[in-house]
Amino acid sequence: MEGSDSEITSNGGPSVSLRQKASSLMASSAAAYRSKPASFWALLALSGGAMLTAFPAASLLSRLYYNGGGQSKWILSWSAVAGWPIPALLLLPCYLFGDASPTWPPSPWLCFWYALLGLLSAADNLMYAWAYEYLPASTASLVAASSLAFSAVFGRLIVGKKNRIGLSTLNAIVVITAGVVIIALDSGSDRYPGITGRQYALGFALDVAGSALHGLIFALSELVFDKHLSNGGDGAAATRFHVVLEQQAAVSLSAFAFTSAGLAATDGFAAMRREAAGFTAAGGGAAGYAMVVGWSAATFQLGVLGATGVVYLGSTVLAGVLNAVRVPLTSVAAVVWFHDPMSGFKILSLVITVWGFGSYMVGHSSAKKTARERGSSPQQHRRQNQIRS
Repeated sequence: MEGSDSEITSNGGPSVSLRQKASSLMASSAAAYRSKPASFWALLALSGGAMLTAFPAASLLSRLYYNGGGQSKWILSWSAVAGWPIPALLLLPCYLFGDASPTWPPSPWLCFWYALLGLLSAADNLMYAWAYEYLPASTASLVAASSLAFSAVFGRLIVGKKNRIGLSTLNAIVVITAGVVIIALDSGSDRYPGITGRQYALGFALDVAGSALHGLIFALSELVFDKHLSNGGDGAAATRFHVVLEQQAAVSLSAFAFTSAGLAATDGFAAMRREAAGFTAAGGGAAGYAMVVGWSAATFQLGVLGATGVVYLGSTVLAGVLNAVRVPLTSVAAVVWFHDPMSGFKILSLVITVWGFGSYMVGHSSAKKTARERGSSPQQHRRQNQIRS
């Protein structure tokens, strides 16, 4: 456990003013920033930004695909990995103009992990595609917030060292899980016409299962980075960021192969032409269909690339937190663009989910600060106490 999230002052009592807390938090944040190079923070910000923008866009495009007349879960799953050339193309400048060298030939174990992660990603995409057929985008995104709990558990069990489950993390898991339960209890208020109760329940269960698999993929990706693509520590992580692109290109290509095989077996390529002819969204027709599928491929790939970058630079838990932070963005956008029903229970679930995120972030920052203070020398403690007093 990370330890208590409470903060103790020099006299042994609780903090006496909000100003002291804010000043202490700012000093702690500044110290953390100075401990790593600016390139590290720039890449982490870009990776997190990609998650918070591309993933919500991909979720909305998935709903738009079904609203426009799309019916194939395999086609939607295929579009999620059809953008695998994007990280491969981004690798070229790293090789041509940078100091990066390809991790080639990959070891047999690395090939095994790439294939396994590709298979899990293909299954995960299929589960989400199934869920979005039966659930509104806002509901599906709220249920997907449970990925934080799975990321924390799998990160702790599989990777361990950087994924401690402290009081703030445990509190966030409990609160967010409560939000998901509220959505489950209010299942009748946002069901689309024509969707049966059994279909809604199936979509809900697959959304939770996909979130669990999402957390497992995060943890296994971090394990691969630690065991087979060592980043050399935080200082060297930014200079070896090309391994993120390499892993994502290989895993996405593997997932693309598995999904293409499934699509071919279900006559999906012929179904694409039939769906395009009668598509009604994004201007309609083949052009609108190609736009939705193409942008779905691009946004999903950028979102996964950002998530992989966060796992590499940060941890599985941090990726799980950012993956859950996109929930309010997706939910609000779905209500505005698709006029998804927004019941009182769903609003309550959204508030609880946001509260859980905030609790994690504040508590995690406080715990890290306490750990640094405990690791400092007595002389440093005396100087800090003199400054605070």
